[in-house]
Amino acid sequence: MPDDALIQEAAGGDRDAFAALAAPRLDLLFATAALILRDRSRAEDAVQEALVRAWRDLRSLRDPERLDAWLRRLLVNACRDESRRGRRHESNIRLMPDHDRPTSDSSGELADRDAIDRGLKLLSTDHRAVVVHHYYLGLSLSEIADALDIPVGTAKSRLHHARLALRAAIGTDPQRSEGHIA
Repeated sequence: MPDDALIQEAAGGDRDAFAALAAPRLDLLFATAALILRDRSRAEDAVQEALVRAWRDLRSLRDPERLDAWLRRLLVNACRDESRRGRRHESNIRLMPDHDRPTSDSSGELADRDAIDRGLKLLSTDHRAVVVHHYYLGLSLSEIADALDIPVGTAKSRLHHARLALRAAIGTDPQRSEGHIA
């Protein structure tokens, strides 16, 4: 069944149609939230909140072609809310997904990844969201602006300031940051 029909059915209260819409998007939504929030359990909470909002507000979606952008916007808003709530206690153990485990001795890459991770944690949620959408999801500035419901100039400015902050956090060694965040 095409998304248009599923959206119409789900907007009418069909939970199975909504599940069919959400299921193929869950992994990308979770990965995006995990990159923005830097915490798997908080990312799960944000995805769940975004999906609850999507279920509740699906009738307000005027253009079914814009479903993915609309879901990304709901997710980023849920990430902002989750970030504001914070956690009373942080986990001391961080489990790495299988695809993040190095397969060979790549200590240099691991150090770079760790430096980028530390730099991302220093960014605000809004700046992190732009970086994730640009570098991890490969969206253009106009697509980012659309997904985050901000002007293109704001997306460009946030990306610029996020890059500066990441460079400062990682260090000024051009070889170390080359190829990662330009």
